[in-house]
Formats: sequence, C-alpha cells, structure tokens
Amino acid sequence: MIKNFIRFMLTSLSVLLIFSMAYGQTPRKAIVLASFGTSHPDALKALTTIEEIVQKDHPDYMVTHAFTSNVIRKIWHDRQNDTGFLEENKEISRDFLYVKSPLATVADLQDQGIKTIVVQPTHVFAGESYADLCAYMSGLNSIKTLREKYMPFDILVLGRPALGAPSATHFYQEDIQAAANALENDIKKAKKMGAAMVYMGHGNEIYSTGAYVELEDTLRKTYPDTRVFIGAVEGFPLVSHVAEDLKHAGIKKVFMKPLMVVAGDHAGNDMAGDEQDSWKTRFEQMGMSVTCDITGLGENTGWAKIYSDHIFDVIKDAGIK
Repeated sequence: MIKNFIRFMLTSLSVLLIFSMAYGQTPRKAIVLASFGTSHPDALKALTTIEEIVQKDHPDYMVTHAFTSNVIRKIWHDRQNDTGFLEENKEISRDFLYVKSPLATVADLQDQGIKTIVVQPTHVFAGESYADLCAYMSGLNSIKTLREKYMPFDILVLGRPALGAPSATHFYQEDIQAAANALENDIKKAKKMGAAMVYMGHGNEIYSTGAYVELEDTLRKTYPDTRVFIGAVEGFPLVSHVAEDLKHAGIKKVFMKPLMVVAGDHAGNDMAGDEQDSWKTRFEQMGMSVTCDITGLGENTGWAKIYSDHIFDVIKDAGIK
C-alpha cells in the first residue's frame, strides 16, 4: 500500500512538473485569434491550422479564439444544449462551442490574471470587422485607474490582417506580396489545368475593397503565366465585373477558390452552388468549364504563417519580452 502511495505521489509530481514546464506555472501572456467565425464544423480546420502554427511559433503564450460575428456566436451557443449536435461532433473544441466575442475573451483572460495580451485578427484585409476591433482595443487601452498597480493590462495590442493595415513601419504592399507568395500552389494548380485562377473574396459594403485589386495586380506580376481574377461578394469588384473580364480575356476554363479564411456558406453556395445566381453557374452559362475547390485560406499553412509573422511584429513593436 505504501509503495502504491509513493508511486501515486511520484506520478502526480511528474504531471505537475510537465505542466509547469509546458505552461510556466500559470500562462502570463495570451494570443487571441479574432476571426469573423463560421457555423460549419468542417470549416473549423482552417482556424485550428492557424492556431497550431501560432502556438508552435509562440510556445510561451496561451492561444485562444474569439468570433466577431454576433450571429455565428449565437449559433454555437445554441448548440451547447443540442444533444444531437454534441453527439455527432464530439471533436469540437470548447474554444469554439463556448466561443465569445473579442471583448469578452480579453476580459476573461484579464480576470485570470493574464495582463499581456495580443489580439491577432485572422481577417483578410482591413475592413469593417478590423475597424471595430481597433475601436474595442482602443477603448480598453483608454482605461486609466487611479493606482497604476490596478491597471487591467500591462500590454494589450492588436496585430494587422493578412493584407496589412495603415502603418508607417509595416508597409501593406509587403504584406500583399507575402500573401501572393502564399497562394503559389493555387496558381500552379490553375496553370497545370490550363485554367484561369478566380478567387471569391467576402468584401465589404462600407470599406473599400481596393486591397483585392492590389492583390490581383500583385498575383499577375508574380505569376505572369497564369491569368488571375479576384471578385467580392460585397463591394468591388463584383461577380459581374469578373464575368466581364473573363469574357473580354476569352477565358474558357476556370479554377475557382474562396479568398476567405474559412470556407462556409459563401464558398459552398454563392461560389460553388448549383443555383442560378452562383458564380459557378454564371460562368458555366457563359460557356466556361469551372472547377471549384472549397478550401479556406486558413488551411493553407503559408497563409496561416502570415498571421504568426504579424504576431512576431506586434510583439517586437510593443516591446514584449
């Protein structure tokens, strides 16, 4: 009995030692991956791929997720009590099943005693969602307590989207080139197929989607042997603009993918669906052969690495040790 007790104590101490080595007792720093979100369980692979790369590159940080979309968060919250869904999706991480907004996620981390926090958006470009994140972080950083020791954060900083953001130190043109480099395999596949490469971005009705046009131009210069076209569900250029450009270029074969981190409803229905108003149907009615690949950008490890690199930048800029 004594031997069993000693064996139990040694095992317990070993587990505690491993936990301490892995997490430094209590994690003192955290990274919040702020995404628009998705309600499709199979599309979560894009976000977990980003998480894995970020965690590998930043092992001394706790990495967690937040969704900016109120609608998508509500869907996941309703699923918490859906026994049928839970039974069919046992592999779903609690990070997603109990996902919160960026504000609530940051507040939870602060309540746990974590006062150095990096919020890294997984957005493609600096649009409406990113602007809201900037406002949230600015508001939290404006908190000034009477005593410095009661300040809620030591450092709370926000990274930039994949295609960059206004900055005098990190030029967005360099971010766009990095994004073009990360899409190399897509372009190679289109070239091998003898097809034009078409991307569907989400876009935005409030903010300019000019970053898409600049990415399209960069892709064409980087891969001059393949025709590349980018359109958006919202904003410019719309599918009508893409269709006109394809027709003008005499394109007969198209390889199409979503320019979105996760491939959800837009990719499955608006892009690749069989409905009359889908991009696929529209191009086919123009006499083109269309092949669709419904894979989110987050599953591209090169694209996921962009976010990790942006975290390195903001850590350096903020002087986090």
